[in-house]
Amino acid sequence: MASNEHTPQSSEASTSSNSALSPEPLSTQNPIVEYRCGDFTVTYILDPETSAVGLRLLPTSKAGSVVKARKHLLTPEILAQPDHLQPFLASHGETSLIQIKLMEDNTCGGFSAGRTMRFNETVNALRLDCQEVHMLPKGGFRIQTKLRGSRNFVCMHVLSYQSGDDAVTVYTEFTNTGEDILSLEMLSSFALGHLSPFDGEESKERLNVHRFRSNWSAEGRHDAVLLEDMHLERSWSCASVVNERFGQVGSMPVRGFFPFVAIEDTSEGVFWGAQLACASSWQMEVYRKDDKVSLSGGLADREFGHWIKRVVPGETFVTPHAWLSTAASGLDSFCQRLTRMQSHALDNLPSIEENLPILFNEYCSTWNKPNPEHIRKTVECLKGLPIRVFVIDDGWTARPDNAFQFNGDWEIATYAFPEGLKPVSQFLKDNGMVAGLWFEFEICTEGTEAFKINDHKLRRDGRILQVGTRHFWDFNDPWTFEYLTNKVINRLRDDGFGYIKIDYNDNIGLGCDHPDSLGEGLRHHIQGVQRFFAKLREEIPGLIIENCASGGHRLEPSMMGLASMASFSDAHETPDIPIIAANLHRLILPRQSQIWAVLRKQDSDRRLLYSLAACFLGRACLSGDMISMSSQQMHLIGDILNLYEEISYIIKDGETYIYRDINKSYRSPEGWQVILRESRQNPGHWLVVAHTFAKSAGAEFSISLSGTSWQLVKSNSTGIKAQPQESNLHFICSEEFSAYIGYYQSKA
Repeated sequence: MASNEHTPQSSEASTSSNSALSPEPLSTQNPIVEYRCGDFTVTYILDPETSAVGLRLLPTSKAGSVVKARKHLLTPEILAQPDHLQPFLASHGETSLIQIKLMEDNTCGGFSAGRTMRFNETVNALRLDCQEVHMLPKGGFRIQTKLRGSRNFVCMHVLSYQSGDDAVTVYTEFTNTGEDILSLEMLSSFALGHLSPFDGEESKERLNVHRFRSNWSAEGRHDAVLLEDMHLERSWSCASVVNERFGQVGSMPVRGFFPFVAIEDTSEGVFWGAQLACASSWQMEVYRKDDKVSLSGGLADREFGHWIKRVVPGETFVTPHAWLSTAASGLDSFCQRLTRMQSHALDNLPSIEENLPILFNEYCSTWNKPNPEHIRKTVECLKGLPIRVFVIDDGWTARPDNAFQFNGDWEIATYAFPEGLKPVSQFLKDNGMVAGLWFEFEICTEGTEAFKINDHKLRRDGRILQVGTRHFWDFNDPWTFEYLTNKVINRLRDDGFGYIKIDYNDNIGLGCDHPDSLGEGLRHHIQGVQRFFAKLREEIPGLIIENCASGGHRLEPSMMGLASMASFSDAHETPDIPIIAANLHRLILPRQSQIWAVLRKQDSDRRLLYSLAACFLGRACLSGDMISMSSQQMHLIGDILNLYEEISYIIKDGETYIYRDINKSYRSPEGWQVILRESRQNPGHWLVVAHTFAKSAGAEFSISLSGTSWQLVKSNSTGIKAQPQESNLHFICSEEFSAYIGYYQSKA
């Protein structure tokens, strides 16, 4: 049995007051400047020896723990070298806050070529031009640090802090100021250096790298590895570059890894990390040449993602945004400092989203064969339940017999819907529900008329790009927008749908044809896709958008910011759903994480609660055999959903703590998991969701949060009992695969 994950600690409180600014920006007269960002400090350093401008982050409370770094290596193997050799440096100076590589410049050796593009002439020649600070109207500031290169270009590093946030936003602008085209091969969104500042040497066996892996129907597995286990110790003389460059290539940005990286100093309990907003190919990099470690990330570079961007004179190229933070906290609290930044994009959601409406999706009821009669019967069975949205999933379009998917023409299957879709959507509205409809509009599949249209598709090496049975529309072609406006937007608007589920079920891969590179073609295409997402909102005010990509392959900030919610996974009826749903609290907002509860007529009360309890970890989406459920089952479902509505404010805005003792296998889970979520608006209001897995019968376990005395308001459970014991909550499990939902308030 695996040991417990890191026990959560309360994060340091951030302040909403105006941050203290240095009296003068960075300059040769003022080579070190600091800016307070709530509970942490951003420091810019102009290295006097290399002229590099570095960026460091530090929890303000830990400033007294910083130690001076050694300058030279004095290890036995170094002291054994001949006296005439120059001293070996333990640090090669500040890591430039902008990492860049031009095709016109050389790499710098150090065994780095083909492994990293960071060690090169372009970045080494960057010099500070100026730094400007601008106050933001709602509190906070924006810092613009301008660097010039040896060629005719300017790089602008932009860092913004909004008062009350737990992270800063960072990106880079590159402007060609000369008369010749310049070719970017790599340009970072962020670069953070000097890790760890709490050790004067090489931080032996104390730096953990945190990442989150992701596969289809298995999203968000936490991966924590010591630098030594990643083989990222510095070389004995600091002559060699070592690094770990990782990310994903293609149009599914959460395939393999989430765009997240953090380093933890385990001796000091401090995290530094970043989350990147990029829906095309991206990369993160843990880099080391000496005692200190640095992090950088952004678009996948030429070597990793086949990306080259030719910038013409006068043109400015802007990288994707990243969020950076640091904290003396537990992993859960640190991750949520970054995920809370995603809430800024949700200011203009439809008003119905204020109360996190519960959904029903008929996919696991009809399995691609929806029809008006089944919808009518299902709605009749749902009466009395707080279901606010009804989604008609895949299967409403015309297709040949036995065809699994037939996407691109978007013609109604008149054999299933002889009167069209409008009467069905009107029926749903008459019964108090928002009508939803499924599309996978970025592609067309074999056999459709759309598949035969060759002039408006993505191409690679001159050939139409095909993956499996799919072609991909070119979203930088105006024809595509016109075609899909007619097929998608007009269908939704004319037939009265207020919800769209946007699916996406395969990956473009390396990229598509573009004069600059395949990677740049992919980036352009994804930007076009995102413009169409935005057009949906503009054309149909109040439209609820679900971001789905074979479940959870697009759970990254730039796509999440265009949707009300996203499908958390394609895990529909599997036992690992509570584990996956809990994982995602570290990576997206629970209010945007749509979790399936597929209910079957043969389900016991224990199984029903097991499925429904997982929905309390995000947005509730029901499916299954509602027509065949007994009155007793429907009564239980109603009780649980009413409790969901009562506590939804905690799901919407809260802080999550994860306790679990589980084995390694998601497919055959053993052990237990408890999720605590405390309301941020009403501190002391708690949602407790517990699940047990195999080999848990007879198990007892406790969780604790210092200073909290539990007072039960309401609960629902089968197979698990919970007993408040002052600051502990003690659980007793009598059956495997059981669940507990508790609504608690702290005693005064």
